[in-house]
Amino acid sequence: MFTGLIAEKGVIKEIQRNKQMIQLTFHASNKLLQDYKIGDSMAVNGVCLTAIEVSNHLFKAEIMPETFKRTTFATAKIGNLVNLERAMRGTQRFEGHFVSGHIDTVTRVVKRKENQNALVLTFAYPPKHAGEIIPQGSITINGVSLTVTETTASYFSVSLIPHSKSLTNLGSLSVGDFVNIETDMIGKYVKAQENKFQMYKEKDLL
Repeated sequence: MFTGLIAEKGVIKEIQRNKQMIQLTFHASNKLLQDYKIGDSMAVNGVCLTAIEVSNHLFKAEIMPETFKRTTFATAKIGNLVNLERAMRGTQRFEGHFVSGHIDTVTRVVKRKENQNALVLTFAYPPKHAGEIIPQGSITINGVSLTVTETTASYFSVSLIPHSKSLTNLGSLSVGDFVNIETDMIGKYVKAQENKFQMYKEKDLL
C-alpha cells in the first residue's frame, strides 16, 4: 500500500528486454534505499514493483507481461526519470490517499498551462473509467496523489503546486506524453456496488 506522496525522482539506468518481460535497474539515493532489501516493494511511476537485486544506489525489478501491457514501461528508455515511493509503514502519518500501485490504464497529456504558481495538466479521459474520475476526487498519476480539478466527457485536469512540479516527473511532461493512471480505490468500490445494484434491478431481484 502507498500514499501517492513521492519521496524522490529516480533514473532508469538499465533495461533488459525479453519480449514482454523486462528487468529494469533504477538509480535512487542511499537515503531512500536505507534498509531496503530484496523482496521489498517500491512504487515506480505508480507501479508496485518488487526488488530482485539491491546494491549501492541501485535496485532492480522485474516486470511481467500484464504490467508491460498496462503501463508506460512498454516504452521505457534509459535515462527516463521515474517517481519513487516506498511502501507505507503502518505507524506513519497518512497524508495522501489509498494507492495500491496497480495501474488501471495509461493516458496522454492533451494540454499544459501555467496558471500563476500552478501547473495545470489536462489528460484524455479514459472512457472505460467513466465515473471513477470526478471533480475534487483523488487520482494517482505516475504515482503522484492529486486532486481532480475538472472533468468533461473527453478530458480531466489536475493542478500541481511548485513543490510537486520540482519533486516529481510531472513537471517535465509535454503534450502527447503518456502517464500511468490509478483511479481512486474507494470510487471503484462505489461504482462496483452501483453496477451490482443496477444489475439486480434489471433482473427484478430488488
